[in-house]
Amino acid sequence: RRRGSGCHCNRNPAKTIKGSIMEQNKTENMTFEAAMARLEEIVRALESGNTPLDTSLALFEEGVALVKLCNSRLDHAEQRVKILTMGENGTIVETDMA
Repeated sequence: RRRGSGCHCNRNPAKTIKGSIMEQNKTENMTFEAAMARLEEIVRALESGNTPLDTSLALFEEGVALVKLCNSRLDHAEQRVKILTMGENGTIVETDMA
């Protein structure tokens, strides 16, 4: 396509990288609940079919980052969960979740 005809092929890569780093930092600071809510918004937007291609791709990338964040948070939470069991001498024993 000609320049100015809507083609985004000549984007400034530094600006795109800076934008994705800023998005990543914003995503990393989200709570699990906020990340899940945003992921649901993204899914609704993509499923609507009314989103332009460039926006859809950006939303998809954001969604992938959010899924990674949620999985990481769940893995971390699982590691913190302890199972309380009754020991042989009647005391409560704390063990890691298997």
